[in-house]
Amino acid sequence: MNDMAKNLILWLVIAAVLLTVFNNFSVDTAPQTTNYSQFVQQVQNQQVRSVTIDGYKITGERTDGSQFQTIRPAAEDPKLMDDLLANNVTVVGKEPEQQSLWTRLLIASFPILLILGIFMFFMRQMQGGAGGKGGPMSFGKSKAKLLSQDQIKTTFSDVAGCDEAKEEVEELVDFLRDPTKFQRLGGTIPRGVLMVGPPGTGKTLLAKSIAGEAKVPFFSISGSDFVEMFVGVGASRVRDMFEQAKKQAPCIIFIDEIDAVGRSRGAGMGGGNDEREQTLNQLLVEMDGFEANEGIIVIAATNRPDVLDPALLRPGRFDRQVVVPLPDIRGREHILNVHLRKVPLADDVKPSLIARGTPGFSGADLANLVNEAALFAARRNKRLVGMEELDMAKDKIMMGAERRSMVMTEKEKLNTAYHESGHAIIGLVMPEHDPVYKVTIIPRGRALGVTMFLPEEDRYSLSRQQIISQICSLFGGRIAEEMTLGPNGVTTGASNDIKRATELAHNMVAKWGLSEEMGPIMYDEDESHQFLGGPGPGGKLKSGETTTRLDKEVRKIIDDCYAQAKQILEDNRDKLDAMAEALMMYETIDATQLKDIMEGREPRPPEGWDDPGSGAPSAGGPGAEAAPETPGQGDDGDEEGDDGPRRRPSDPLGGPAGT
Repeated sequence: MNDMAKNLILWLVIAAVLLTVFNNFSVDTAPQTTNYSQFVQQVQNQQVRSVTIDGYKITGERTDGSQFQTIRPAAEDPKLMDDLLANNVTVVGKEPEQQSLWTRLLIASFPILLILGIFMFFMRQMQGGAGGKGGPMSFGKSKAKLLSQDQIKTTFSDVAGCDEAKEEVEELVDFLRDPTKFQRLGGTIPRGVLMVGPPGTGKTLLAKSIAGEAKVPFFSISGSDFVEMFVGVGASRVRDMFEQAKKQAPCIIFIDEIDAVGRSRGAGMGGGNDEREQTLNQLLVEMDGFEANEGIIVIAATNRPDVLDPALLRPGRFDRQVVVPLPDIRGREHILNVHLRKVPLADDVKPSLIARGTPGFSGADLANLVNEAALFAARRNKRLVGMEELDMAKDKIMMGAERRSMVMTEKEKLNTAYHESGHAIIGLVMPEHDPVYKVTIIPRGRALGVTMFLPEEDRYSLSRQQIISQICSLFGGRIAEEMTLGPNGVTTGASNDIKRATELAHNMVAKWGLSEEMGPIMYDEDESHQFLGGPGPGGKLKSGETTTRLDKEVRKIIDDCYAQAKQILEDNRDKLDAMAEALMMYETIDATQLKDIMEGREPRPPEGWDDPGSGAPSAGGPGAEAAPETPGQGDDGDEEGDDGPRRRPSDPLGGPAGT
């Protein structure tokens, strides 16, 4: 019996009890009340036709047809009966009403039932919320949800951008459907599959597609559902979950965010009796202990495989690790096709162009892009989503939302225009630098202006020249301010540019081995060693002299890049002024206008720009397709990873932020 039926029966019982009580305590409309003396006088005057005696209560009818009632003072009054008979009054006696045994029991037990029902209600609320499962003693029961083959409609056709991962899990589905195909050659069904990848790449979606394709019972649970404030509850839930799974075998158990319960033991998270460690120990035993769990496949997902316990990752528990990476250009196009099926599209939409312009986007980012485009079209009262809305959505995600309501003085706007022009010119001149996609002085996100760079293709590493070019372009805004405002007029807007340039130079020397002076040695401490409580390998190499040499080498790289960037801007001062003037006029310029300026021509107006006071052009201007489209470098404070410069799609160069 499900919870809804139980609740319905409970309320029906309560309603029946209340109805019985109200019926017993209800009072009919009483006739006219007469005092006893008047009643006796009326009897003696032969004004009463009939009476009904019910204990102390006397009701009756007068000769004129009116009704009355009275209460006699004593239970027995022999003279009254003689008077009634002497005056020809019809006398009717009424037997006292007797309540049934069940009615009396219900009335007596109603307060107890009411208190018990309130107590059970609050206990269920504390157990699992408004729709929590189980009674007051179900702490150790598993919270895994059993999904049938009809409950999930997601299939492999709804998953795109991770072909290799799909092949791994498709083999898993084939094994569940026809195990003899593999067992003939001695193959056994995998115990566990760990799906690893950045957030938003589709790990949970891939698990849903397995549930839709496998046609076997599918248990779904989150890693945080095991951990409770009571010691031993997590381990009990693990045992209960596998007991339920054994009854449904062959089946699949999916544990989302397994790092919530599977972190390395002995890493300063509590003593040996820590609740999380007990839960992990029980999970290890259930997956591969003395008792085999035949036909149960555990699929887990995490974006932090580095913190998982080694015993959890060994073969026999998680036999294979499926990497779900960020999609490449072909994968992004397939993902866009999946999401674009859900919205009405105009004829000018080209998913391949959008895929080119969104490198580094995850599947969740692309779904968000399509949704933002649909919202833009709805605001404009359009019936179809066109390329213009998709470009506007891409700009919003990559550079931040426009803040046109922000009031800026002409001096601040001019300074921002020179700042962004400095970034753009150096990016256009430096070798191996990402092409400039768009420059705007409309405040976006936290920046007063944005210069967006997009590489021509997906990039997984950077050369030394590319990093040097990035450092030079980062200093372009600061140098442009110094050239136009003088040394005392430089603002704080380049603070984030300076921070990121310093980080790049430091990583070149201390992490990536790109300095001839310091050699191919990693001098920074390893964060994984610090997490485990031990010194990093770099800590043994960094003496005071080494630290001094590192600082000098970082300063040398910064000084060389600063001087090179300054020389470029001095040689192109006319283009710097022309670009700042174009930004003051149009507010946003793209690759087409930038090319005109760098070739010494007057920049053409952006497409859709006809009123000098109308502001920036539409996002679907000529630069939207002319600019090479892939991920830029940004103003959102991203720090470099240990294994190389990792960049997110929403990563443009920001203008003066005033901080």
